[in-house]
Amino acid sequence: MNITLMFSRPLSPVITPTPSTRYGYFHHSTTTITRTSATSNDETLLEQEQESNGNTSSSSVMIDKKQLKKVAQKTAATFAPRPSTSASKNPAVPGSALYSVFEIQGYASMLIGGALSFNLIFPSDQPDLWRLMGMWSIWMFTIPSLRARDCSKDEKEALNYLFLLIPLLNVLIPFFFKSFPLVWSADVIAFFAMLDGLRERTREPNCIANVGGG
Repeated sequence: MNITLMFSRPLSPVITPTPSTRYGYFHHSTTTITRTSATSNDETLLEQEQESNGNTSSSSVMIDKKQLKKVAQKTAATFAPRPSTSASKNPAVPGSALYSVFEIQGYASMLIGGALSFNLIFPSDQPDLWRLMGMWSIWMFTIPSLRARDCSKDEKEALNYLFLLIPLLNVLIPFFFKSFPLVWSADVIAFFAMLDGLRERTREPNCIANVGGG
């Protein structure tokens, strides 16, 4: 009697993938998308915060500029006539003799102040009142004389700023260099730099208008 032994293959356990295993990549991608969205939201909030800070800083700068303009105008107004208005007309209008007198007086006082600062007039071996007056000549005579004219609003604003800037230069420079000519030269550079900046600012709108008209 032949006995045939038949061995069946052992059954391997069937593993049914769970939803978490089967769709694991969906969970992973969903997590990635969620993290990406959170990162983008954080970046958006950061950009909005930076933009708001920029707007706040720009507004504060504008406020400070307006306050500085008011201070300069009030301070310089005490040393020269007010601009022409409907109630009071400044007689030193462009083309008048008084306008020319104020202009010549302003630039002549600048030149005389330079001569005093360089010790060319009333020479002295020691610092004296004449050299000190020459150092302050632009602030005491040139700016008030030019501001007394019926000049444009932008030019008067530049002179107002110079009226505040020059005393700072005259006080700070002697702490480092005790030189009357150097202080006067710094005042002259600041004076013409401010006026050149004014000319550039008024020239740009004219250039734009000419280009638009052409």
